[in-house]
Amino acid sequence: MIIGIDIGGSTTDIVGFAENELLSPLTVKASDPVSSAAGALGRYLAETGTSLGDITTVAVTGVGAGALGDSMLGLPVAHVDEFRAIGRGGVYLSGVRQAVVASLGTGTAIVEVDEGRIAHWGGSGVGGGTLIGLSKALFGVSDIELIARKAAEGRLDRVDLSVGDIATREIPGLPPETTAANFAKMADDASDDDLAMAVVNLVCQTVGMIAAGAAGATGKDTVVLIGKLAAFPAAKGVFDRLAKLNGLEYRIAAQAAFATAVGAAVEAGGLI
Repeated sequence: MIIGIDIGGSTTDIVGFAENELLSPLTVKASDPVSSAAGALGRYLAETGTSLGDITTVAVTGVGAGALGDSMLGLPVAHVDEFRAIGRGGVYLSGVRQAVVASLGTGTAIVEVDEGRIAHWGGSGVGGGTLIGLSKALFGVSDIELIARKAAEGRLDRVDLSVGDIATREIPGLPPETTAANFAKMADDASDDDLAMAVVNLVCQTVGMIAAGAAGATGKDTVVLIGKLAAFPAAKGVFDRLAKLNGLEYRIAAQAAFATAVGAAVEAGGLI
């Protein structure tokens, strides 16, 4: 078995591969990097019914990976560059070979993948941390799962100004539902659900447009989206609208929340 671990600032994600088959992933809350990695591995083995003797390699990546040495619990540890893990995980889970991969973490990283070549293209401070911070400020909620549920029930037209609200005629290339200005139509009685949807829209649009710029600059026609925010049900509608606007395919990777951990295992294990 090959284990992939993505050690983030607040959570640690772990996945396993046995005979090239991805096993059920899980997430644990991060404390310090070493204990969170060891704790995640112990819990993973318990939940999958496997033992340390079944593991050949532990591949680690993420902001906390540098705190680990070359072994853990007697197992060899392979350190994988986070941008390579993002790129490899995105294309592996989406089944493409060339794409721009956008990782929606606390902030956002943009990686270009062209067959075996992987390059960090850029990024943004806008990401999941922005979503949580704005949600806390606007309607007092910082739990990401609750934000997702509220956004799924919200109405964007109660908060955002659309092209259809201000255009007196049809504008070629700009569908009426295209956002003209985020938060510019704020209704006095907009609900918390409406605000949650508007925050998701703001963050996902920003990431999606930066990724579109990367796709145009690198000659790609596919944007692969990974990270916990990419898996939000409300996010899919945002990216579907951007696909129509930009003429790109926005593909949300399977197991998007665990893609970086998957990429670490794929890279270290030489999986295809």
